[in-house]
Amino acid sequence: MKIVFMGTPDLSVCVLDAIVHSSHEVTAVVTREDKQKGRGRELAPTPVKVYAQEHGIPVYQPVKIKAPESVELLKTLDADIFVVAAYGQILSSEILSIPEKGCVNVHTSLLPKYRGSAPIQWAIIEGEKETGVTIMQMDEGMDTGDILFTKTVAIDQDETGGSLFDKLAKAGAELIVSALDKIEAGDVHPVKQDGELATYTKMLDKGLGNIHFTDSAVRIERLIRGLNPWPSTYTYVDGKTLKIWKAEALDEKSSAKPGTVIRTDASALYVGTGDGVLKITEVQLEGKKRMQTGDFLRGFQIAEGEPLG
Repeated sequence: MKIVFMGTPDLSVCVLDAIVHSSHEVTAVVTREDKQKGRGRELAPTPVKVYAQEHGIPVYQPVKIKAPESVELLKTLDADIFVVAAYGQILSSEILSIPEKGCVNVHTSLLPKYRGSAPIQWAIIEGEKETGVTIMQMDEGMDTGDILFTKTVAIDQDETGGSLFDKLAKAGAELIVSALDKIEAGDVHPVKQDGELATYTKMLDKGLGNIHFTDSAVRIERLIRGLNPWPSTYTYVDGKTLKIWKAEALDEKSSAKPGTVIRTDASALYVGTGDGVLKITEVQLEGKKRMQTGDFLRGFQIAEGEPLG
């Protein structure tokens, strides 16, 4: 089949690459506009744009995909189906009706759970044991379309947002190729989502990473993993930001006020929480590099009873 691909970040590149190396043809790529980055505020292309240009695929970057001129452009592109993977804009019903076989979305959760923009991170934060990828027939709603195909992925005990991202990118790449083959052959059996089981994810921002030690140690530890590498979690010590990169939830009772340093040893910092003790093993002080907590404590004194946050 001839495909117009819509996507923007690195995950989209994995999916696009799989399609490019399949029996299907990508006739055009639609991605978000270039963004200013770095101190020099120079325009940087999206990862999908870079990939497409390297492979000689025409690239289009409409500012607003629903704008009349954008819709007219899409109508001119030669495609049997549109494939969307983390594009970043909502498609209108007019766009969804353009290709003969409609539009399918590669979504990184097992729908109807974790609809929205950050399903990877929230699956970890909420303590899920597994997640996966759903190929969905798109409709006008937010991830509400019929489920076509799914692939389940286990979430490891030490899983981070970054490692799960990589797993799901690979799973999505594998699933989309087999899905396209079956769609072309007419071997599709859509399943409607149960809206009563739906959950929606909150968008990620840096404020979400501010640790509230009144939460349980288990919840905080999951937050640390889920927001690694971005936007990351943090607290404050002596007025400086202290990023927390790795920790362990201990089933240990403490009468200390949440956020209080209970003790330290050669490898960790132990902090009281609303339930249990958080053993912090990897940190990054404002202006410094990321390091093991033991190394950090050799150069920065934190006394027992000192509050964080």
